[in-house]
Amino acid sequence: MMNPFQSAIGLAAAVRKRILSPVEIADAYLQRVNDYNAAINAIVRLDDEAVRAAARKAEQDVVDGADLPPFHGVPLPVKDSAQVAGQPATYGARGVSNAPRKLTEPVISRVLDAGFLLFGRTNTPEMTLLSATDNNRYGHTRNPWNLEYTPGGSSGGAAAAVAAGLAPVAHGNDGGGSIRMPSSACGLLGLKPSRGRVPNHVPTWDHAVVEGAITRTTRDAAALLDVMSVPDRLAMYQAPTPERPYTEEVGRDSGQLRIGLLLNAPTGVPVAPECVAAAEHTGRLLESLGHKVFPAAPKFFSPEAFMGFATTILDAAQWAAPYDDPAVAEPHLRYRMRQAETRHSGLYVKASQRLMEESREVRAQWGRDFDVLLTPTMACPPPPVGHCLAENNAHPDGPRLVETQMISFTSVCNITGLPAVTVPTYTSAAGLPIGSQLIGGPWDEAALIRLSYALEDVDGWTHRHPPGFDI
Repeated sequence: MMNPFQSAIGLAAAVRKRILSPVEIADAYLQRVNDYNAAINAIVRLDDEAVRAAARKAEQDVVDGADLPPFHGVPLPVKDSAQVAGQPATYGARGVSNAPRKLTEPVISRVLDAGFLLFGRTNTPEMTLLSATDNNRYGHTRNPWNLEYTPGGSSGGAAAAVAAGLAPVAHGNDGGGSIRMPSSACGLLGLKPSRGRVPNHVPTWDHAVVEGAITRTTRDAAALLDVMSVPDRLAMYQAPTPERPYTEEVGRDSGQLRIGLLLNAPTGVPVAPECVAAAEHTGRLLESLGHKVFPAAPKFFSPEAFMGFATTILDAAQWAAPYDDPAVAEPHLRYRMRQAETRHSGLYVKASQRLMEESREVRAQWGRDFDVLLTPTMACPPPPVGHCLAENNAHPDGPRLVETQMISFTSVCNITGLPAVTVPTYTSAAGLPIGSQLIGGPWDEAALIRLSYALEDVDGWTHRHPPGFDI
């Protein structure tokens, strides 16, 4: 019997050894979607026959002795904000049609080249501009650990699918924490790559959004980063080539690192005691591994710069979003579009240039004051389903406490382009996972992979699954 919580690497090895066939794997996950997806609403579009046809083709390649790519025959869901030729991409919005797209995003081309089978589309908040996965087209996505709570956002459908064993890994993207927040809420590992590491067709949100994946294991995260980050000669810019493949960083000695511990939110909002406890717990694990962990008080963005990103840039991004009918957008998003029309282009350029200027000072602290920064992933536990959407619609002009708590520690990485990872080493008294975030220096995903694997080895999070979704 196939283990639905098996790693993608493990499933790919079973295919190559002919222990499992791509058809068996696809059928097993299709059955789990049939059994469990109604409860969590993680996958919002799935063509069973197209999946089975791709699996049969992959199985024939095995029989024929073809040269198999690394993830041959392994299913991977795609977030509904990514375009795939021949499929709709609705961005979780009622105001976007079901018309098939003509473009396939570079990140999707790379996972297809790696042998993955596309396995439906996962839910996202409308235009990904919310920290919980709620929209008025597909409805709420629920956290498999407790259905009364959100899995976070905006890659919440992806995280819920992996946590519930509906897929081994899932595509996601991250513009302010959208891989890391749902990974934290669902007890998974979420690696946000550096800016320019994984090719984008068009880098959005002033180049803050990066493509990536949500996984259970560090080894899967490293291997997916290897296949997703194949260079794109058409890209405007690319991250430097790593010293070695990221899979070779798994198990590699980190030496003794200087790890700064930050417990106060850069935005000044209160941090829940359980989120503080989670980061402190992870700090003790890192000390047990030989690293030096000490309090840190890094300098981040000025209030003017941060608000320039949160309002001027994101409002403009929402105004330019690919709607067919923006009139039916959520109220908080229509508010952003109206606000964008009150600002001239010079204000956008001023905001963008200020962020770039201040980012240099922020990034300079890595390697000088500390090697890695440890923080809570979020400043609050996962909120109840529907809370964030209601909060945003009720107070589109702010302040919105819960949303700010959720993005307080994560958004700085998107503005600066720094890599970061959330690790699921803690569980709240209510039984909800609480993640800790490790932020690496410029282009240093390798350090995060080495640390994550070492923590995974001592913590054993890969063996924890939400109750009610067992094999």
